[in-house]
Amino acid sequence: MEFRDYYKTLGVERSASGAEIKAAFRKLARKHHPDVNPNNKDAEKKFKEINEAYQVIGDAEKRKKYDELGADWEHGVSQDEMRRRYARQQQAAGGGAGGFETGGDFSDFFSQYFGGSGGGRFHRGAARGFSGFDFGNEQPARGPDLRAEVAITLGEAIHGAKRRLDLSAEDRCATCGGSGMVAHEEKQGKARVIRSAEECPTCGGEGMIPARRTLEVSISAGAADGSQLRLKGQGGHGSRKDLNGDLFMTIRIEPHPVFTLSERDLRCQLPVWDYEAALGAEVTAPTIDGKIALKIPAGSQTGRVMRLRGRGLPARGKDSAGDLLFELKVLAPTDLTDDERALMEKLAESRRERGVTDPRAELMRS
Repeated sequence: MEFRDYYKTLGVERSASGAEIKAAFRKLARKHHPDVNPNNKDAEKKFKEINEAYQVIGDAEKRKKYDELGADWEHGVSQDEMRRRYARQQQAAGGGAGGFETGGDFSDFFSQYFGGSGGGRFHRGAARGFSGFDFGNEQPARGPDLRAEVAITLGEAIHGAKRRLDLSAEDRCATCGGSGMVAHEEKQGKARVIRSAEECPTCGGEGMIPARRTLEVSISAGAADGSQLRLKGQGGHGSRKDLNGDLFMTIRIEPHPVFTLSERDLRCQLPVWDYEAALGAEVTAPTIDGKIALKIPAGSQTGRVMRLRGRGLPARGKDSAGDLLFELKVLAPTDLTDDERALMEKLAESRRERGVTDPRAELMRS
């Protein structure tokens, strides 16, 4: 078998990148395609030559060996053995017909281009003869997982919510089955023969196509900030429906003007007047769902926490329900009338006469 300069065959420099080699191959394959040049033996021969060239220098490992060893690139394989292999390839390619038969060892062109490693099986596509290749050692492809973030209000976190998601995904191309190529067949006697292959017109040879899907999602009550929901089978499409990827949805709870979220507890800083804190009082306090009456014990100080159990985020899974916490903030009035000021002065005088301990006394001891 004579040595062929595969770079010259594809019309590229020896320094060409993998992408440049692939582009050159596709351009030449379209030009010399048997479907484009029916009954043209020269085009058919050229088509075989560029296929042979691409299966070697289009593969990084084989290209490295080819660059190092030239005609003997297969590491010590004898010329006779190389001739025998080449002859077997030509025989498997359908003899003089230039086709590739679907049984036995057909040309390495298909296994190289579609990612297989030897003889294989074809599965029939919906519209274009054979739409993809299923090689014996190739595992069914699972679709990619998708990820999305959904913002909900604190009220929706407590009561549950529904959201409509517009998802951008990549699905396996239905025309080529994800291989990036479509093949054309014809019958020769009882045999099915693959005459030629071309870049898939639907996906442009990528095997994947952009897809958009709309999904209605229910978020159950008790979803915590940062929690993740897994929607099985709602990700990118796989080679089978049961191999679809999943959608992982992260919940983000929007800030609330009154309440802050601490794990599953709701916290609220509740202002009270000094006399309410001193005498005790029943005050109106906010909740997510409205107002409640809250009793403030007499003598309450700033920082005291009033707890309403189970009024935070609802229980979910192994997580118990959170609480609603009111942290008191005692305020002194600043807009006293003359009468109110007189009352405050009378209170201060009374406490001095009783010898009430100076609240700053502890500070002075240090």
